[in-house]
Formats: sequence, structure tokens, C-alpha cells
Amino acid sequence: MAAEPLKTLFYPFEAEALSLPRKDARVLFLGAEPGFRLPDEFEASLHLVQGFRPYFRALQGSGWAVTPRVEGSGFDMALVLAGRHRGQNERRIADAIERVLPGGLVVVAGGKEDGIDSLRKRINALMPLEGHLPKHHGTAFWLRPAGAEPASALRAANPDLVVEGHFQTAPGMFSFDRIDAGSRLLAANLPGDLKGNVADFCAGWGYLAGELAARSTKLTGLDLYEADFEALEVARLNVGNSGVEPRFFWTDLLTETVERRYDGIVMNPPFHSGRATEPEIGAGMIRAASKALKPGGRLFMVANRQLPYEQVLSAAFASYAEIARDGIFKVFSARR
Repeated sequence: MAAEPLKTLFYPFEAEALSLPRKDARVLFLGAEPGFRLPDEFEASLHLVQGFRPYFRALQGSGWAVTPRVEGSGFDMALVLAGRHRGQNERRIADAIERVLPGGLVVVAGGKEDGIDSLRKRINALMPLEGHLPKHHGTAFWLRPAGAEPASALRAANPDLVVEGHFQTAPGMFSFDRIDAGSRLLAANLPGDLKGNVADFCAGWGYLAGELAARSTKLTGLDLYEADFEALEVARLNVGNSGVEPRFFWTDLLTETVERRYDGIVMNPPFHSGRATEPEIGAGMIRAASKALKPGGRLFMVANRQLPYEQVLSAAFASYAEIARDGIFKVFSARR
């Protein structure tokens, strides 16, 4: 969670560089993450936007009004928490500019290691900033857009993409500009006899599920599970109905129960939280896959070679084997 950038975002109000919004003001908060603390007497109505399912559930559980994508317009103010993805940051700022009232305040903040100062300079080149303030290893800056022209420029600079002539993606998604090499290796080593009810865990924008739908003629069900709301929405476009109609589940596989049971599961699980490597994320996904498989069901997964998943596979499955590897990745097959 972005603890320091969250502090930076609200610091201009605490430092009285910016006035607190009126109590009856409507404030849009794009990229909201759990753990933020409002300044004293910040009593405006907040409308949070967060498409990452774990954060969404945490914010909702804390009583906030939160949606997975931006809704509504005519906001008095917009707050934007910037992250590591340049294109996603600029598209969020475009959303903020378009959703606030003319002359409404847009406040952006992020960490220095995530490139917030470069972002500030790029936005300042589009329209003059009203001010900026460094704090908590980050920077906050703010502007009052008079029209939508800067938003149009930001959208033009960060369009949706089409990967390899077929797959639609957008900035901010995992491997948005190419097919991930690990996923490609896994797809190349999937058996040709996969049949029955199959799921893609951590489906992203749908590459693996799309390959399954195109190759496997004996599927009776194909379900996609993904924590990134926008990636899952794009996957709906990328995974065609090839004899079976796919189903889509916006789910946090580490904390939410999978009700269905499967003959097979494929997955390329994440192993990062921010910049830190956290193998326990992938280990949790392996355990979730084991619980979701029928007796005798099979898991096919890819992981970076240095990640120690063998012990987890041994504990969660009746048997497992490494079936492929290259210089970076290894592919496992496991049977429930």
C-alpha cells in the first residue's frame, strides 16, 4: 500500500497550502488505496475509485463509497494517487480533468521513486500548475483546468493498444504492451487434451484463456478470475466464444472463496507487491488452485525460476513435476 504517497497527497491541506473543501463538496479520489487519513475538518463527500479487488474490498470494508471505475461528473475536486505506471497515471489525470467542474481543483501526488517529478513536469508542459509541494519522499502538485484540452492530449498520448494484432490492452495492466514471456512459455507447454471445466487464475487481459479457447475443443466451461477490474473487462473482448461461453469473475483469490470446481486450472500468478518480491502471493494462489480443483484435477502454472514453489506444490498436491524451463521461467504440472 502507498503509505507515504497517501500522506503526500493530503499534505498540502495540512500545510494550509490548499484550503479544505466545503462540507457539501463532492470529491473524486482516483487510485484510492487503503490506509489514508483525512486531515482534520476534511468533511467533504468522498467518491473513491479503485479497480484492484483487494484494495477495493479493504476500502469498502472501512465504510467508504468505492467503485471499480469512475462514475459521475461535476465534482468540485479530484484527488489522484499516482503509481508506477506512467500511462495509467496520465489517464487518471485525464479522468480527473474531465470529471471536475470548470475551475475545479485537481490534486496529484506520488512517490519520487515512481517518477512523480517527471509526471509533474509533463503535466506542467500541458497546462500551468497552480503549485507543488514535496513531502514524505514524494511530491504533490495541483491545477485548476479551464477546459478538457489537456485531458484529450493525455488520452492521445496513452491510447488503448492491440498486442500482436489481436489482444486489446491498456496502460497499467500487467504486460500491457506485449505477451508476457512466462505466459507464452506456459501456453506452449499446455497439453492438447485439456477438457471439461477449466479456469484461468490471474487471467489478466485474457491471453492464456484466449489460447485455451482457440486450441481446446473439449472444454465444457472456461472461467477467468482476475483482481484487476479493467484487465478483466478487456479480457471479455479478447476471449472469444469458441464452443463454450466464458465466464468472468472479479475476485481476490487470496481472500475470496472460489465456489466452482474445475478439471483444470492454468495460471501465471503475480509475485510482487509494489517493488518488493513476495513469493507468498504465488504460494497462496497455488493453495487456492488446489482447493478449487476436483480430485484428479490438474494445475499448469509458470513461475520465475528463482521462486521456491516446489515445497508448496508438494504440500498442496498429490504429485507435481517441472515440465519445461528456459533461462528465466519454469513450468509446473500438478495433480490434485
